Amino acid sequence: MPGGTIDPERFDELRELHAQGLGRNAIAREMGVAPVMVSRTAEHLELTFDRSRVEAATKARLADLAERRALLAEDLLSDAEKLRAQMWEPTIVYNFGGATNSYEEHEFPEAPAADKRALMSTAATAIDRVLKLVPAEEASNLDSAKSMLGSLGEALAAFSRAEDERESEQADTAGER
Repeated sequence: MPGGTIDPERFDELRELHAQGLGRNAIAREMGVAPVMVSRTAEHLELTFDRSRVEAATKARLADLAERRALLAEDLLSDAEKLRAQMWEPTIVYNFGGATNSYEEHEFPEAPAADKRALMSTAATAIDRVLKLVPAEEASNLDSAKSMLGSLGEALAAFSRAEDERESEQADTAGER
């Protein structure tokens, strides 16, 4: 028997928890042992764990992150558009100063050159970040992204239905005891 496994007297307990559909970490918590010990013992007993729930949860998290990146990219692109538009709008330039700390202002038909440079630089930075979040090739392939998100939604719904059925079966089994 490989080292670092659960005491052989507890093999039946591990088999029972595994048969209930508990995952490796849940079994480890229930038995008060390290997850690696559950893995080694399960391998020794030729038990395997269903990873479909972990895979579905990972896909869901990745889809959520992709959505958040897309929303952030939209906001950044809107910011860049607003900044660029400011270059050509009437601008008030002001100054405080002098011995009496006076306020002076003047309105120009568009931003002065130095302000245009700053606005353009900031807009360019926002656009650069947008392209890093959603590269141009991906942005032009919006239909495939929508299709992928639709497929993920269907997969998550199927997973949720299967989980509901499994919980219902466990409740029925518990009621029979």
